[in-house]
Amino acid sequence: MRSELQHVLVTPSEMTTIDRAAAQSGIDSFTLMRNAGLAVTAAALRHFPDARRFVVLCGPGNNGGDGYVAACGLAEGGADVAVFVLGDPETLQGDAARAWSEWHGPVRPLAAFEPQSGDVVVDALFGAGLSRDLTEDVANLIERVNARGLPVVAVDLPSGIDGRTGKIRGAAFAARHTVTFMAPKPGHWLLPGRSLCGALDVFDIGIPQRIVRAGAGSLRLNAPSVWADWSAELAASTHKFKRGHLVVFSGDRQATGAARLSAAAGLAAGAGLVTVATGKAALGINASQLTAVMVKEVDGKRDLTKWLQDQRLGSFVLGPGFGVGKKARDFALALCDRSLVLDADGITSFQANPGELFAALARGGGQMVMTPHEGEFVRLFPEIAGDDALSKIEKAQAAARASHAVIVYKGADTVVAAPDGRAVVNNNAPPWLATAGSGDVLAGIVGAHLAQGMPAFEAAAAAVWRHGAAGARAGLGLTAETLIGAIPPIS
Repeated sequence: MRSELQHVLVTPSEMTTIDRAAAQSGIDSFTLMRNAGLAVTAAALRHFPDARRFVVLCGPGNNGGDGYVAACGLAEGGADVAVFVLGDPETLQGDAARAWSEWHGPVRPLAAFEPQSGDVVVDALFGAGLSRDLTEDVANLIERVNARGLPVVAVDLPSGIDGRTGKIRGAAFAARHTVTFMAPKPGHWLLPGRSLCGALDVFDIGIPQRIVRAGAGSLRLNAPSVWADWSAELAASTHKFKRGHLVVFSGDRQATGAARLSAAAGLAAGAGLVTVATGKAALGINASQLTAVMVKEVDGKRDLTKWLQDQRLGSFVLGPGFGVGKKARDFALALCDRSLVLDADGITSFQANPGELFAALARGGGQMVMTPHEGEFVRLFPEIAGDDALSKIEKAQAAARASHAVIVYKGADTVVAAPDGRAVVNNNAPPWLATAGSGDVLAGIVGAHLAQGMPAFEAAAAAVWRHGAAGARAGLGLTAETLIGAIPPIS
C-alpha cells in the first residue's frame, strides 16, 4: 500500500480504537473483515500458485474470522483448502461467527493437523493483539510446521509474536509472507518479530485515512518524510559557517582513531567545518593524520570554557575513544546548554550517577542526542532496561523522558525517541553495519546535522537513516572508512 500512511506504525491497542471508530462512523465491520480475508486470499494465490493445498488455521477471534473468509476465497478460486480450528467455532461471536457460517467445507480441530509436503499454511490463529504465551499444544504445532519448512502466509502477524513488542510468546511461525491491514504494527519491525514476518504486505481494507490518522499515535517508520522540512537544499549564498562548525573531542594518544572517524563522517555528512579538539599529548598524532579537518588543543575544562565563548561552534561529539571518567563528565556537563552528541565513553562516564547529567540537561536546555547500544543503555537506564513488560520503543521513549535527551537506542532495529513521545523505528540498515567504528561514524553524522541547525530528533532520525543507506551502498565487507565515503546526500 502506497499512501500517506505508509510510514505510520500503529500499536494493537490503537488499531482496536481505529476499528471501533470505523464501525461507529457507519462502515460495515464485516465488509472490512471480508476485505481483509480476500486480501489474504490474493496474497496466498499470488505467492504460491502451485500449492498442493492451502491449510487455513483459524483462531478463536477476529483473526480466525479473516481466515474463514480467506478459506472461502481460496476455495472459490479452485484451490484445495483444509480448515483446522482452535477452540469451538460454535462459540464465535459477531463478524467472526458470520465468517465461519459462510464456510461450507469441513472443519477439523487444530490437533488433527498433520503437516504434509506441498502444504501452504495460512496462519489465522492470533493477530497482532496477542499478549500472552501460547499454550503448549499450539506451540508444538508451530514448531512442527517450522521444522518442516512449510511456507506460511501470516494474517496480520505470525502467531506467537506480540504485536506491541515484537517478542516471541513461547513459539512463533516463521512466515514467508505477512499480510497486515492499513498500517504496520511495532511487532513487524522490532526484533525478533521482524525476522519472522518474511515479506510484509500492507493492504488498505477500506478504513478512511482520516480515521487511521486520528487513532494513530506519534510512532513512525524512519524515512525522509520525518525530517523533510529541515533538509532543504543549501542556498547558493551558503558559506562554510552557515553549514555549521562541528567539534569532535579526541581521546588520549592511544585512542584517537574513533574521534577522527566521527570527524571525517561529520565533514562528509555536510558540516561546513570540523575540528578535532584534543589534549596536548595527542595533538601531534591527530595533526599528522588530518587535512580538511582542523585540530585544536583543548587540554582541560578551563580550555574548554574559554573556547566555548565562540558561539560559532555549532555542535559537539563527545565519547568516541575519549575515555571514561571525570574529564568526560566535566566536558559533558559544560555542554548541556549546547548541541551535543553523547556517545560511547561519554555515556558510560555517567553510569554511577546518571541523574547528575539529566538534571544538568534540564537546567541547561541544550539539545542532546545520546546514542547507546544495548550495554550502554543498561548502564545509564538500568530500571527502564530491566522492565521486561516494555518494548524497545517504550524503553527508548521512557529514557528520553527521563533524560531530557533524544535517545538513539542502537541495534538492528534502532529506535530514535524524543522527550515529547515521538519515536521512529529504523528498518534500512544491513547487518554488515555491525563493524568496528560504525557507531563513531553515526555519531559524526548526527553532529553534522546538529551543526547545520536541525532539531535533535530530526537530526538523529536523518543520521540513522543515512547511516543505514550508506551501509547498503558500501556493501558487504565495508569498513568504517568505506562507510564514510558511501554516505548519501540528505533527502
